[in-house]
Amino acid sequence: MSIQEELIYISFNQDSSCLTLSTEKHSEQSTESGFRILRTYPLKYCFQRVFPGSFGIVELLYRSNIIALVGGGKSPRYPFNKVIIWDDHQMRPTGELCFRSEVKAVKMRRDKIAVILENKIFVYNLQDLKIRDHITTCINPKGLCCLSTDTENIVIACPHSQKGQALVKIYNKDKTQIIEAHETSLACLALNGNGSILATASDKGTLIRVFNTETGEKLQEFRRGIDRAEIYCMAINPTSEWIACSSDKGTVHVYSLGENVLNPKSGLRFMKKILPKYFDSEWSFAKFRVKDSKTIVTFPGDGPVLVVITADGVYYQVDFSSGGECTASSPVNLLELELN
Repeated sequence: MSIQEELIYISFNQDSSCLTLSTEKHSEQSTESGFRILRTYPLKYCFQRVFPGSFGIVELLYRSNIIALVGGGKSPRYPFNKVIIWDDHQMRPTGELCFRSEVKAVKMRRDKIAVILENKIFVYNLQDLKIRDHITTCINPKGLCCLSTDTENIVIACPHSQKGQALVKIYNKDKTQIIEAHETSLACLALNGNGSILATASDKGTLIRVFNTETGEKLQEFRRGIDRAEIYCMAINPTSEWIACSSDKGTVHVYSLGENVLNPKSGLRFMKKILPKYFDSEWSFAKFRVKDSKTIVTFPGDGPVLVVITADGVYYQVDFSSGGECTASSPVNLLELELN
């Protein structure tokens, strides 16, 4: 009898200290589903929960007992339009949020939970699940949305109702900023911890732009490549010195956001007045290649270390301190990792 385990969902928690995996295990007679929690760096299996039904979204609130769950996979545990707040200490749901359409994503911070639908975002107080705000976006099939993690600054960033624009709300300052980010639809967003800078990429996937969220000013522009690409994931490190992005080209790029380390530029930049803008862009400080696989990336700490995880559940740890072409530690299959 053949048994196959399928990975449905992978996500990092707010400070990237942990990652969640949602899986389904199929046999000829039954389906076994659930989720696993692992420590990101150094990699360690923490625990697993098994359920009669699978999850399309599993979002852990830091290292707490609170987990947001949405049904998914072939045998969903809950409907696609419902968010379940799971208390892992009590081993039961303690709240739920129900909507008229499918939940595309869920984002949490210690005091807020944002539920992203295809063209709306609802923001609630996490403690009592009372609604705080609702936002109308353009069609947002990927569920793009970011929340700051800083306790003082409460910032949300998402697609605006107009294509290519990003909407930023700074709740603690009662301020809204509309950023003209790209001419085409947004494909990826990333906020730093205190919500002061926003990175954006469009569905062209050739440029990454970084903006000041309070003023809307463009701070930097990075060149991923010249060919069109699908940007899968972007992440900013805890000190806001580095940004990483992954794409369907199989390359993960790391760019410097700080002034201490300079990104390389084209050798023909001195001719920028007569050459296309392409030659004036900042290129990546470091890069790492993954063979033909969708990936998510994060910085697990302040140091020059990047964690890359493929859609198949293969974990890489990359030291990018030297820049240029980087090599990774030996790959680890997360589905084969067991509790020590």
